[in-house]
Amino acid sequence: MARRGEQLRQHILRTAKDVFLEMGFERASMDVLAARAATSKRTLYAHFESKDKLFLAVVDLVRELYLDKLKTPADYSEDTAEAVVLFCGRFLQLLLWGPALRTCRLGIAEADRLPEASAQYYDAIINTTHERLAAFLSERCQLSPPTSTRIAHELLGRTVYPRFVRALFGVEELLNEWPDEASIAADLDLAPIRRAVAALLQSEEAGTP
Repeated sequence: MARRGEQLRQHILRTAKDVFLEMGFERASMDVLAARAATSKRTLYAHFESKDKLFLAVVDLVRELYLDKLKTPADYSEDTAEAVVLFCGRFLQLLLWGPALRTCRLGIAEADRLPEASAQYYDAIINTTHERLAAFLSERCQLSPPTSTRIAHELLGRTVYPRFVRALFGVEELLNEWPDEASIAADLDLAPIRRAVAALLQSEEAGTP
């Protein structure tokens, strides 16, 4: 049965996501995208008026898929510290997944030509993660928004971004299989994350900077 309407649009988006990752933005022509989606260029343009618009829609799709998989710290544990540890671990786990890292590199590569797409990707992957962690810390630890935001930045800066940057430059081993939430502890060494979380939360409780 032929795909139509929203079903066809979603099929095109998911196909385009794979093609952009495989070929890069420049090499992924609308001819190639239409062929891989098993549809006509006319149909492709009926849903997306340009390759730029299609790429922006793919970024929106990636945002939706990513945030659904990341969830919020409260989803990981009733214990505050453990929830933060697992949330940071899940964030790092998702960033180190091969296709996710290649998507990030693609967004960076197109930042000059399509700054809107790169900004959307940054907002979804980085900004929203910070906001979710800060909101959780504010609620659970009864911290002011500025304080919870500062701690969220410090935690992610200590526990996630060093390995993420190494991965961007190809000097960190990636996760080739889809990282299931249940395998966070198996995929990552959580001990450094636990130490960083404990140190920051304890220093905040003690009122030290």
